[in-house]
Amino acid sequence: MVFHKVEEYVSKRNMIQKEDKLIVGVSGGADSICLLFVLMELQKKLAFEMVVVHVNHGLRGEAADGDEAYVRKVCKEHGITCEVYRENVEWIAKERKQSTEEAGRHVRREAFMQTMEKYGGTKIALAHHMNDSVETFFMNLARGTGIQGMGGIRPIAGVYIRPLLCLERKEIEEFLQEKNIPYCIDATNEEDDYTRNRLRNHVIPYLEREVNTRTVAHIGETMNQLQELQIFLQEQTEIYCEQCVKQHEKGYILLESSFFKAPTSLRPFIIKRVLVQICQKEKDIHEVHLQQILELFQKQVGRQLDLPYAMQGKRTYEGVCIYKKTEPNVEPRSVQVSFEDANRQEIEWGNIKVICRLLKNDSAHTMCMEKNNTMGFDYDIITHGVCIRTRQPGDYITIHPDGRRQKLKSFFINEKIPEEKRDQILLVADGNHILWIVGFRTNCVYQVGKHTKRVLEIQMNKGEHDGRDN
Repeated sequence: MVFHKVEEYVSKRNMIQKEDKLIVGVSGGADSICLLFVLMELQKKLAFEMVVVHVNHGLRGEAADGDEAYVRKVCKEHGITCEVYRENVEWIAKERKQSTEEAGRHVRREAFMQTMEKYGGTKIALAHHMNDSVETFFMNLARGTGIQGMGGIRPIAGVYIRPLLCLERKEIEEFLQEKNIPYCIDATNEEDDYTRNRLRNHVIPYLEREVNTRTVAHIGETMNQLQELQIFLQEQTEIYCEQCVKQHEKGYILLESSFFKAPTSLRPFIIKRVLVQICQKEKDIHEVHLQQILELFQKQVGRQLDLPYAMQGKRTYEGVCIYKKTEPNVEPRSVQVSFEDANRQEIEWGNIKVICRLLKNDSAHTMCMEKNNTMGFDYDIITHGVCIRTRQPGDYITIHPDGRRQKLKSFFINEKIPEEKRDQILLVADGNHILWIVGFRTNCVYQVGKHTKRVLEIQMNKGEHDGRDN
């Protein structure tokens, strides 16, 4: 009965093919021993290959050594290659600043991947069953995962497959008893040190005893339906992401204009997909983070939000930009223009060549206006000297002949220039008084007029030469 149930489950999901080489995690407990024997039976039909991996965590002394010896014995009896890893998980947990449970999980996965690489494996088979999935369901539900985490453990996740998810724990134990197959018992499973153990030992038995004896089966059926629903939601999410998510030099932008055209129920899925795309993880991304990003749309431009995995959300003119935080930028560069030795100075600024000339006011004014990358200024009214630089605190520009001024920050806001672009905009400045916001506008005060004696001509060439004689 158990074998046929697993066979049908594996076949329906196209979980194993003839050309596969499975890396099988076997601890020696009931679940993994059941997995091993079911796979050996299935192997007779599908003719795939197997390599067993056993990890001795070094936590239970002689009991752990006994588990290892048993797994070696079973593999030897059935002619299965067995790779054993002996690790000091307690020490590893301290070194990595992880819980013992988390460190053990990582060590096992590292062992699986190492063996997979060594033997040219195609998939990793794990012994999670329906009760494990129900425990995950309750843990996710309690932690606020939303629909995305209520499907429990996935049958297939990348290279990992879980053929026993169709079985309850009691079915596994009955199978082993019926076949007279011994297995190891881990006494720590009966302890309540871990959250999962408390669910396993108290919450689920209570529901089975006091509410419905088929609690695990019913929740399992619901999780299967939720997994089917998740596939549909993922497909719809992909469609809407094409419309409302734009790649950005730092990460991605959720475009306000199209994001709110997506169905309300899909918006959290769109946000989570963007977050996972950036950090390639999802364990610590919870419903609260998705809600915070939704709320960021209602905040002022420039407002920021810290997110898990060193990510950050930022309100922009287009919507909300989500990206990985980087190291602070170096101090803005600044180059002083001087005509002490010559009436011409060239400055290299990235791919821009800045050519500064000091000219007499004859035909210079007309010449300056010939190209929009060349501007002329009244040099004699400059008081602090000319500087080519990026923005600094206190910068302002005169925007009207009557003397009205505007803070540079206000100018950027009014022009809807994204904040991440503002430090890249080149400025020509007289102290904090901006002569030219390159690419946008010039100052009214420094314009060349009939009383101008000397003209400061500044030409911006992107990787070009002006072609004039010196």
